[in-house]
Amino acid sequence: MAFQKITEQSSNYRHLEKMTVGELLTNINREDQLVPAAVEKAIPQIEKLAEVAADKMLMGGRMFYIGAGTSGRLGIVDASECPPTYGVPYGLVIGIIAGGEKAITSAVEFAEDDRGQGWKDLLEYNVSDKDVVIGIAASGTTPYVIGALDECRKLGIITGSISCNPDSPVSAAADFPIEVVVGPEFVTGSTRMKSGTAQKLVLNMISTTVMIHLGRVEDNKMVNMQLTNDKLVDRGTRMLMERIKLADYEKAKDLLLLHGSVKKAADSLAG
Repeated sequence: MAFQKITEQSSNYRHLEKMTVGELLTNINREDQLVPAAVEKAIPQIEKLAEVAADKMLMGGRMFYIGAGTSGRLGIVDASECPPTYGVPYGLVIGIIAGGEKAITSAVEFAEDDRGQGWKDLLEYNVSDKDVVIGIAASGTTPYVIGALDECRKLGIITGSISCNPDSPVSAAADFPIEVVVGPEFVTGSTRMKSGTAQKLVLNMISTTVMIHLGRVEDNKMVNMQLTNDKLVDRGTRMLMERIKLADYEKAKDLLLLHGSVKKAADSLAG
């Protein structure tokens, strides 16, 4: 199939400025409902990448996300949530965005067009063939991402990609491409909408699956979560009470805070 830039095709809706607030919201929601079905079709591709990422990380490797604009920000969000959610070290999952930290909150002009900078940014982290690098690009054409993946493959570094166009250049640059085709955006070309939602869902699936395979979840509980606020301390306390069959909330809370996680607190009693 020839490359089609579906993400740039005209919206299925016209004259958005004439719609009422209710009509706008209803039509945006109607389009959003197409996203989970598109993700479901890509599960076989997602499975392959998640399996190899988990295998690499079980052997001591890291997982990198690299992207530009919305795609890069989504990677940073997912990477930053892994340590507090699963208690893994910062630096195990790393998000890199074209244009650096400034680009997280502000657009950096033409940063995504530098084909060589993505690889330079990866080298700052001493990326190696122990790691997995996942390029995120809704259009599938971002030079910053494609250039980084090309250099990775030359050195035998496993690569994946997440895009929203079929048979895209970024897919060709990846060992394990994922293509979630969600159709034209409600606002023509605004890939922060359906495409961004699809990418976030895929990132959730990959990182959650990997963390479960790394043993960071027991049953269905985040037993290694960091206790970074009162809500999580309360949640952890109740999880510990259930796990060790302790009815005293304050005793369970003290034990949790002493050891720093549900798992460590429970293991201290088992030992």
